[in-house]
Amino acid sequence: MEKTLFTLNQLPIGSHSKVKQLIADGPIRRRMLDLGLIQDTIVKSLIKSPAGDPIAYEIRGTVIALRSEEASQILVELVEKQEGRRGNGIN
Repeated sequence: MEKTLFTLNQLPIGSHSKVKQLIADGPIRRRMLDLGLIQDTIVKSLIKSPAGDPIAYEIRGTVIALRSEEASQILVELVEKQEGRRGNGIN
C-alpha cells in the first residue's frame, strides 16, 4: 500500500513524517540538505510560533524552525510513530 505524500507545512503538530522528496532547488535546497533533510529522515512537528509561521521541527535530534514557504517544498509521508531511531542522529 502506497502512502500519500503531502508537504511538511501540512504536518499536524506532534506528528512524525518521513522525508520523501525535496522540491526546492538552488540555495534553499542546499540549506535543506545541510540540515539533514534527506530521503527517509524522520521529522517531527513540534510547535507553531504565536503568529503561526515559522514552525519548529525536530530533525535528527535538533530543533529547526522552518517558514511555511520553505516547508512547503519538502514532500513527506506520515508515519504512525517514529520508526526505530533512524533519522534522529542516534544509531
